[in-house]
Amino acid sequence: MHSFLRRAHRVASRVSRPTARSSSFLSRGRVMSAAARAVVVPSRAVVVVDRHRRHHHQHRHHHHRSSARASRVVAANAASASFEVAGARIAGVGKAIPEKALTNDDLSELVDTNDEWIAARTGIRERRVITGDETLTTLGAKAAMQALERANVKAEDVDLIILATSSPDDIFGSACTIQAALGAKKALAFDLTAACSGFVIGLVNGTQFIRSGGYKNVLVIGGDVLSRYVDWRDRGTCILFGDGAGACVLTATTADACSLKGFDMHSDGTQNHHLIAQYVGDKGKPMSEGASKNGSFCNISMSGQDVFKFAVRTVPMTVNKSLKAANMAAEDIDKLVLHQANQRIIDSAAQRFGLSEDKVVSNIAKYGNTSAGSVPIALCEAVETGAVKEGDVLAFAGFGAGLTWASAIWKF
Repeated sequence: MHSFLRRAHRVASRVSRPTARSSSFLSRGRVMSAAARAVVVPSRAVVVVDRHRRHHHQHRHHHHRSSARASRVVAANAASASFEVAGARIAGVGKAIPEKALTNDDLSELVDTNDEWIAARTGIRERRVITGDETLTTLGAKAAMQALERANVKAEDVDLIILATSSPDDIFGSACTIQAALGAKKALAFDLTAACSGFVIGLVNGTQFIRSGGYKNVLVIGGDVLSRYVDWRDRGTCILFGDGAGACVLTATTADACSLKGFDMHSDGTQNHHLIAQYVGDKGKPMSEGASKNGSFCNISMSGQDVFKFAVRTVPMTVNKSLKAANMAAEDIDKLVLHQANQRIIDSAAQRFGLSEDKVVSNIAKYGNTSAGSVPIALCEAVETGAVKEGDVLAFAGFGAGLTWASAIWKF
C-alpha cells in the first residue's frame, strides 16, 4: 500500500509539469489517482487555452492581413486616380536675344572672310552675343517669364523646369538659378545636355512628365551662350554661332488632346569627334576671362563637312520616323521648325519633304546657330508673326554634338 502511494506520488510529481511529455503521457492512457488527475487537468487546460489563443491570434492575424490588403487596394486605387494619363499642350512661348549684334562685316575685321562668303555658305547675316551682365541665366529667365505671362501661368504654379543647354553659367547647371530668378519655389529644376537637339528632347521629356499625371505645368527652356567657347580666330566656327534662349510652357490637358503625336530620338557617341569642346586640363583655354588656372575647356572644334553631311542625311530620316509614329505623312506638315544650323540644311530638308518656302520657319539670317536656343526662338517668332497658328501640325527637329538628333510631331 505504501509502495503504491509512493509510486502514485512520483507519477503525480512528474505529470504536474505542463510539458509536452505530460501530453504524451496522457495519450498513453495510464491510470492515475484523482490527485494526479487534478494536477494534470490544469495542464490540459493550459493546452486548450493555448489552442484558443492560437485560434484567436490566427483570427486576428487573418483580419489584420485582410485589412492590410484592403488598405493596399484603396491606396492603389488612390494612386491610380492621382496618376491618370494626361495630355500636354504648349500654352505660351517666349524668347530672349542679347542686345549686341555681330554682323558679317564685323567678323571680316577679325578673320579672313566677308559678308557674301558667309551668307552664301550658311545663310547667316548676323548673330547676337552676350555682353556686360548678360548670362545664360538672365536670357533663360527672361524667355521663361515671357512664356509664363503668355500662358497665364504663375511662376509659383510651375511644377518642373527643364533647361536644355551646353553652356551653363555654373558647371553644376543653371536651371536652379533660373528657378530662383523666376520665384518658382515648388518646381523641380534640372539641366539637360544634348547640344542642339536639347530643346526637342526637353519638349518630349516635359510632355512625358505631364502624361504620367505627376505634373501639370512644365517649363522647357532651350538656350546657349556659345560665344564663350568660340575661337574668334577660326573662321570655320566663329561665323556660325550666336547666343540666345527660348522657352515654352507645357500645361496639362486631356489625354486625347495631347499635342505630341510622335517623336524619335537618337545618339551616336562614336561620331563625337566631329563636334567637340573638350576639357583638356591647362592645355587649352576658352577666349574669355576667369578661366581656371588649373585647366579649362577648349574652344569649339568642328568638322564642318562631316556635320553637314550628317545633318542632311539624318533630318529627313528622323522626321519620317516621327511622322510614322504619328500616323501622318509629309503632306500633313503645316510648318517645319528645324534647328537653325545652316540655311542649306533647312532647304535640303524642305525639298526632301516637298514643302514650299512658306511652310518652313527660318530665322538663321538674324541669329545664326544658337544651339539649344534655335528651335524655341524660331517657334516663338513664328507664333508672334502669325506664321504658326492654333491647330497647325509642326515638325520639330534638332541635331548636333554628341552626335545627337531628335524630332517630334506636334499639333499646336
